[in-house]
Amino acid sequence: MSSLTQILKCRGRTTPSEAGVADVRSRRRSLATGAAILLALSAIVFTTSVIATERRDDAHWVGTWSASPQGVAAPIQINGQTVRQIVHTTLGGERVRVRFSNAYGTSGLVIGSAHVAISTGGASISSGTDRVLKFNGSPTITIPAGALVVSDPVTFNMPALSDLAVDLYLPENVAATTQHSVGLQTTYISASGDFTGAAAIESTTTTQSYYFLTGVEVSASNRARAIVTLGDSVTDGFGSTPDTNQRWPNLLAERLSSNWATSRLTVLNAGVSGNRVLHDFVGTSALARLDRDTLVQTGVKYVIVGEGNNDFLIPGLIGNAAEVVTVAQMIQAHRQMIDRAHAMGLRIYGSTLTPVEGYPFPGFWTPDLEAKRQAVNHWIRTSRAYDAVIDFDMLLRDPSHPSRLLPAYDSGDHLHPNDGGYRTMADAIDLSLFRDDED
Repeated sequence: MSSLTQILKCRGRTTPSEAGVADVRSRRRSLATGAAILLALSAIVFTTSVIATERRDDAHWVGTWSASPQGVAAPIQINGQTVRQIVHTTLGGERVRVRFSNAYGTSGLVIGSAHVAISTGGASISSGTDRVLKFNGSPTITIPAGALVVSDPVTFNMPALSDLAVDLYLPENVAATTQHSVGLQTTYISASGDFTGAAAIESTTTTQSYYFLTGVEVSASNRARAIVTLGDSVTDGFGSTPDTNQRWPNLLAERLSSNWATSRLTVLNAGVSGNRVLHDFVGTSALARLDRDTLVQTGVKYVIVGEGNNDFLIPGLIGNAAEVVTVAQMIQAHRQMIDRAHAMGLRIYGSTLTPVEGYPFPGFWTPDLEAKRQAVNHWIRTSRAYDAVIDFDMLLRDPSHPSRLLPAYDSGDHLHPNDGGYRTMADAIDLSLFRDDED
């Protein structure tokens, strides 16, 4: 060993040859470190790009059809059968997803299979349009009691104002406790077996209710918005012709679709027959279901409220004095709905309570109850609490007998309009209420 090498060793320094090796090793480590950093950065950029792409693809969804869920005391049983349900959309698009609810279930609801397709009438579909619905990549899912699920998006050319068939195979024996009772649309329940996606279903049972199905959403432009109609049986369309979509919200959607300035708007029907604002009856009260059925609907911008008649009329009908409602209580409830909608940045319009005298049940109508209806209508018209007023009462009432429906609009029970009455309601709504320059 040379003296220089010995000196360097003693002082903890490397020799020239060792220094060269160390330098090479250092450069290799630097290159390896740099490559690792570049690889990590690439992964971050790639992941960010994927996330950004997914967010762009998923940029704006809006509801195109809805039905508010209700709990029922005597539900039908569905045991290893397929249910084909027909829904009438408002806005069209190229991607859709579907919402199912187990809101009133007491145990998990197993969905064995679900499909969507264009309906060709009755229990038949256009087979070429059939799409399998998945849930986070799986064709099956269990919905916990009280919960809802949303399917994955599927590519699907859905025209505006079209009829969709949504198939649901339920492999277990379940009680359909979550339904929308007055669907006014034929639902087809098969014999035992999975017939989802079949060109036609040979139905063993038909009903006019919806089961577990609560919404259809469409991927739309950023300017697309939903109008939610919160109401009772008049909003639900009771008295209109089944399977013809003559409810006033459907007819309003037709008007909006045919007008270029409003063609980006959808209408979601949150009407429930028998609904009350302050107490449960046939369905959960409007105040209790306001968030679920209205304020958090996908893409909602506008709300139309038509509730209150049943709060006054039903306590006498069922003989429950404890649930009698005063005018002051009803006004406060409406103010609560207004405040909650405004807190979500929504515009909310109030419709006046329609005439009900002559409904053929003892105790349903009295002059005192009529005075309450008139008092609430006066407040709706004059308080300016709502962002605008839609005066269905003035539109439908008989000028010679204002507490009654005009006979031309009466479905026959003196409470619910007929198809012509619902058309008149839809045609009277000022479409400029839904032209918002801030969108």
